[in-house]
Amino acid sequence: MRGIISLGGYLPFRRLDRSEITAVLGQGGGRGTRTVASFDEDTTSMGVEAARLALANVDAMPSMVSFASVSPAYFDRTNATVLHAALRLHRTTAAFDALGSQRSAVGALELALRSTGTHLVVGSDIRIGLPSSADEAAGGDGASAILIGDDDAGSPIIAEYLGGAVATGEFVDRWREPGSAQSKLWEERFGEIVYGELSVQAWADALEATDLTVGDITTAALTGLHARAVARTGAKLGIDNLADDLSGSVGNTGAAHPGLLLCSMLESSSPGDVVALITYADGVQVSLFRVTDAIAQYQAARTIASQIEAGGSVGYAKFLSWRDMLPIEPPRRPEPDRPSSSAAYRNADWKYGLVASRDQESQRMYMPPSRVSADGAVDQMDHIPMADAVGTVATFTIDKLVYSPSPPVVFGVVDFDGGGRLPIEIADVDADQVAVGDRVEMTFRRLYAGDGISNYFWKARPLR
Repeated sequence: MRGIISLGGYLPFRRLDRSEITAVLGQGGGRGTRTVASFDEDTTSMGVEAARLALANVDAMPSMVSFASVSPAYFDRTNATVLHAALRLHRTTAAFDALGSQRSAVGALELALRSTGTHLVVGSDIRIGLPSSADEAAGGDGASAILIGDDDAGSPIIAEYLGGAVATGEFVDRWREPGSAQSKLWEERFGEIVYGELSVQAWADALEATDLTVGDITTAALTGLHARAVARTGAKLGIDNLADDLSGSVGNTGAAHPGLLLCSMLESSSPGDVVALITYADGVQVSLFRVTDAIAQYQAARTIASQIEAGGSVGYAKFLSWRDMLPIEPPRRPEPDRPSSSAAYRNADWKYGLVASRDQESQRMYMPPSRVSADGAVDQMDHIPMADAVGTVATFTIDKLVYSPSPPVVFGVVDFDGGGRLPIEIADVDADQVAVGDRVEMTFRRLYAGDGISNYFWKARPLR
């Protein structure tokens, strides 16, 4: 048996009310909200957060990591290696990118399902469009991670892969030239016709390949960036129970969305349910799963529903400034220097994995880690991962002068449960909402970029 062992979806804390777009520009917008990645988040950092959730409650560890995105932090170098380092995976674990289109994500998932070994598939996107455009309002930011493996991987399979089908077509529906921030679209009716033909074919082939009928399908999720084609062709497939596509509260998160919809469906599934994932992206991909008895004992580290409820608002002007579409006066401070590649490599366990050290004799915690204790002992330390640690704000300050694309910055001193103290920036919180005694957890973020090199490290965020 092969299928899904675990999965996790990450939604940024901030939400943009679409009505704000209309209020500012007099057009565009709409009803509901969309998720917004903060100024210190990119597709890599969100991918790390989703992967942490997917690996939180399982014993199985991936032998390969695939990272898919339409908006990666890097070209000409592998983004997945940052995930590899932040997750503290073994050096023998392979890490690869699958970049360029939403189809890349579902393609990586399909390859993982058809291969052997334990494979972590991560999809992450930040979706933007021109102000007042449909892409701007309907888009969303987020990440998903799906751990695929066999029933001997060390953790039980919660959804068995039954099979599926694909119908590929070469047609120009949506495209973006290298270096451009926004996509261009062909006339909608053309895409609707082509996707309609392909979806009917892929759906029929998938049912035939798995010896299923439409009546056997418990629920199905349809996703694609061509919203009109998804809505209108989906009705032709005869599926009675369609899952919420999260468009009203999250938006379409591109490469992340197939995984997010799988997370959402499995959160409310029961043993024996058959769920279908149908993805429209330069063709149609159908994947069918049967939920196993193991779903009854499976505990998601953080559900999609709980993250939707816990979101906080962000104004439209700040949203535009975070996306570099509304230039504002920068801080009157020197821009940070380019991060040192050699220093980052030497300190990778601390920088990416947040691994501290603890003196074996005194049990004193050192953050950042140290080889020498306060008592002079050398290399008598245990390595202590702190990425999943929870702490309390002992004190904090609000800095309005430090370099930041979104001032003011909240710096806090955090005392961790079980020992350890660290001065660290606090994210996902307004300055007037911080208080001594607040409980916080750790989150992987991009501190800044210099000369095109992203400087990643950890921040604290309120434990909600």
